Amino acid sequence: MTIHVTDTLFHLRNDSLSYIMQILPNGYLGQLYVGPAVPLDVDYSYLLEFAARPTSACPFYDNPVFSLEHVKQEYGQYGGSDYRQPAVVMSQPDGSTVTTFQYESHRIEAGKSRLDGLPATYVEDDSEAETLIIVLVDPLTTVRIELSYTLFSSRPVLTRTARFINDGHAEVFLDQAMSACLDLPDSEYEWRQFSGAWGRERHLKTRTLEQGITSIGSIRGNSSAQQNPFVILARPGTDDLQGEAIGCAFVYSGNFLIQAEVDTFDTTRLLVGIHPQGFRWKLRPGSSFQTPEVVFAYTAEGLNDLSATLHSLFRERLMRGQWRDRPRPIVTNNWEATYFDFTEDTLIDIARTAQGVGAELFVLDDGWFGARRGERAGLGDWTPNTDLLPDGIAGLSKKVTDLGIDFGLWVEPEMVNEDSDLFRTHPDWVIQTPNRRRSVGRFQLVLDYSRAEVVDHVFTQLSEVFSTAKISYVKWDMNRSLTEVFSSALPTDQQGEVAHRHMLGVYALLERLTTAFPHILFESCASGGARFDAGMFFYAPQAWASDDSDAVERLKIQWGSSFAYPIVSHGAHVSITPNHQVNRVTPLHTRANVAFFGAFGYELDLNKLSDEEIAEVKAQVAFMKEHRELIQFGTFYRLRSPFDSNVTCWMVVNKQKTKAIVGWYRVLNTVNAPFDRVRLVGLDTTKRYRITGNELVDGRDVVRSGSELHNIGLITSDRNSGDVPQNVTPNRDFDSRLFVLTAE
Repeated sequence: MTIHVTDTLFHLRNDSLSYIMQILPNGYLGQLYVGPAVPLDVDYSYLLEFAARPTSACPFYDNPVFSLEHVKQEYGQYGGSDYRQPAVVMSQPDGSTVTTFQYESHRIEAGKSRLDGLPATYVEDDSEAETLIIVLVDPLTTVRIELSYTLFSSRPVLTRTARFINDGHAEVFLDQAMSACLDLPDSEYEWRQFSGAWGRERHLKTRTLEQGITSIGSIRGNSSAQQNPFVILARPGTDDLQGEAIGCAFVYSGNFLIQAEVDTFDTTRLLVGIHPQGFRWKLRPGSSFQTPEVVFAYTAEGLNDLSATLHSLFRERLMRGQWRDRPRPIVTNNWEATYFDFTEDTLIDIARTAQGVGAELFVLDDGWFGARRGERAGLGDWTPNTDLLPDGIAGLSKKVTDLGIDFGLWVEPEMVNEDSDLFRTHPDWVIQTPNRRRSVGRFQLVLDYSRAEVVDHVFTQLSEVFSTAKISYVKWDMNRSLTEVFSSALPTDQQGEVAHRHMLGVYALLERLTTAFPHILFESCASGGARFDAGMFFYAPQAWASDDSDAVERLKIQWGSSFAYPIVSHGAHVSITPNHQVNRVTPLHTRANVAFFGAFGYELDLNKLSDEEIAEVKAQVAFMKEHRELIQFGTFYRLRSPFDSNVTCWMVVNKQKTKAIVGWYRVLNTVNAPFDRVRLVGLDTTKRYRITGNELVDGRDVVRSGSELHNIGLITSDRNSGDVPQNVTPNRDFDSRLFVLTAE
C-alpha cells in the first residue's frame, strides 16, 4: 500500500484499488480515476481531458477549453462555471455564496485518526491504513477545508471526510457541507438503494442511472426506515456472483443525502453527506466543523464480494468493545409475550422457562419505570416502578440471574411524555418551535440533546439504574422522528444546527454509557429498523432489524440488510403465531431457520407453547449454540433472492471453508413442481463435504465434493411432490430447510 505524490498528482493504491487525483489549472482538485489497482509509475494526467464547448463558462479569459462544467472534481463548488450540484455552499458576510477553494498543501499520516464526537472506522495498528489530507483554502475568506482520504492496506476500502476551519476574521455559514463528492467518467451504472417503511425496511430497489438526479435521503432527524444511508453503483450485468460495483455507506444516523447527478455529457457526480435541508452551521473565526465519514468499497467480483468487504470492515473496524468479537447471547424478550401487562412473578416465570430451554438472556422491555403503564406516560422518568417491581430493577435482576440466566433492559432515553415528572419540571427541554403546535408520535416528544444539561441528566439517571442492577444487555429504542426542529438554548442564527447537534448529543450519551459500562451489550432499535446504520454500530454492535418479526417478511428485510451490514448485527427473533404484525401462521422451524441468521432470540411467551414445541425450541437453541460462531462471523453469500423468486436461499461459510450452513426457504407451496438445485459458493472445490439435515435423500447423510456443489449444485427438489410417502412430513406453505456441510 502506498500514497504516491508527484508534482500535481496524487495516487492512493493498494493491491485491489487505485484512487487518483490531480490539481487542476485553477487550483481545484480534480478526479482522474477510481477502480482496480493500476501501476504507480505512470503519469495519469492524460486522463484530464479538455475541450471547447459552446455556451460553457471558463475561469480563465484566454483558455476556452478549461471549464469546470466539464471536469471531474473532488469537491465541487458552485459559482465558478460548474453548474452541477455542489459539495459546499458557504454564505459570506457580503451575502455571496461563491467560493474558490484551491489547493494549498497536503500531508500524509500513518494509520487513521479518530473523528471527534462522531462514529468512524478505525485501525488498531498504523500499518493497517494510510491517510492523505489535502488542504484547500478559499483566498477571500481564508476558510480552509481539509479533505481526508484513508486507504486501508488490505481492504478495497477508501474513507472520506471533510473538515472546515475558519482562519478568517469574519463568521461564515455553511449551508451545505458534504462529506464526499465523487465524479465518475460515465453513467453506465445501476443504482441500488434499500428503501421501505416501518415493518418492511431495507427492500432492494434497482434503477438505471439517467441524465438528471437520482437520490435518497432523510430529513426525519434519523437515518430512517424509508431510506437506508447506503447505496451501490453497479455496472450493468453485475449480480451477487460477478461484476464491478462501488458501495457507499454513510457513517451517520441523522439527516442525510446520497445523490447521483448525471449531466448531459453522461458524467456522474455522487454526493454524500448531511442533508442540506434545514442545515446551516455558523462557523465563527477560529472554529471548525467536521463532517461525518463516508465509506467507499470496491469490487470487481460481484456483490457478495462487496458485502464480504463491508461485513468484515464493520465487524472488525467499526464495532468496538468487549462484544465486538464475541458470539451474541440467545435472548428471550417479554414484549410480545406481555406488552405492558406484567407483574414481577410473570417476568420471573418467563425467565425461568427461558433458562430451561437454554436461552442465555432475559430482557425486560417497556413498562418498568415511572408511571409507565401504557404509551401515554412515564417516558423520561428512569426510576423503577416499585408497585410493579417491589425491589426495583436491582432486585428483579438478581432474582433473574439467580435462575442462571442473564438480565437485560429496554430504554428509550431520547424521548419524553408530557405526562412525566421530567417534562413537568423542564418543559423547555424538548425540541419544539415557539408559538407552533407540537406534533406528537406515540404520545411522546423528543428531548433536546443539543443541550449538554439534558444529556447529563439522562446519563445520571441511566447510570444509577445500570450501576445498581445486574444488567448485561440494554435495548436502546427510539420511536419518534424529529418535528418542529428548534432549540430554546440556541440563538436565532444557529437554529440550522439543531438536528446535527442533537445527533452529536445522542452519540455523546452513547459514548459515555458504553465507556462507563463496557460489559453491557447495547442493541439499538428505532421502531425496529429506522436507525439501522453504520453510525449506530460504532456504539451498539447489533440492531433490531425490524419490528416486523414475521419469518416471511424477514426474508426480504434480512436479505436487503445483508448487502452492507454483517449478519451478527441483525437482531432476529422467533415470534408468536399468528404473527402480531401480519397475522400469518408460519411453522416454528421456519421462524427459527430465518432468525438463526442474526443475533438470535425469542419474542413470545414460552410458557404458552406445547410440550412438543418446547422440545423443538430446545433443539433450536442447541443448534444455534453449536453453530452461532459460524453464522455470525462466517462469510455470508446470497444465492437466490426473495425479490425475484418464491424461493430464497443463502449460505454462510467459515474462514477455513471446513463448515457451511445453507438456508432454503419457500414462501408458497407448489404442486407438481419442476426439479430444482442451487449452486453453492464459497466452498473449497478440492474438499468433500458431508451434508446433514438433507430431507431429500430419506434422511441419510450424503457426501458431495465442493466442485460438485459449486458447478452442479445442491438438489432442493421436493421428494414428495406427488403422493406423500408414508412417514414423510407433507410440504406446506412457508417451508424451510437447513443443510449443514462439514468437510471430511
